[in-house]
Amino acid sequence: MSISYKDVGEDLRRIVISGRLDMPGTESVASQLVELTSAPKKGVVVDLSAVKFLASIGIRALITSAKAVQQRGGKMVLVVDDSSTVMMSLEATGVDELIPVFKNASDAERAAVA
Repeated sequence: MSISYKDVGEDLRRIVISGRLDMPGTESVASQLVELTSAPKKGVVVDLSAVKFLASIGIRALITSAKAVQQRGGKMVLVVDDSSTVMMSLEATGVDELIPVFKNASDAERAAVA
């Protein structure tokens, strides 16, 4: 499990998560995700294209972070491969209706700062 980020200009933070967002994986990155999404950036892109598995605890961490970003007036979006098991998990739980999901980073970045 790994998490990294890069600030893109004044208003955007790109966070990349790789590995498995199961119980141990989510526990290892959850506090960093909360910290990284609480930065005073308008838009946050969370790239999940390198995530192999997304469990309910990982979904909870994403929703919690998205709500925190929204409460401070920002927008969080996700980058997910269309045919991945992660996308199937997001669709099955309805999270794709709560947090906008994009196939590529450039579309996601535009949407996050729009």
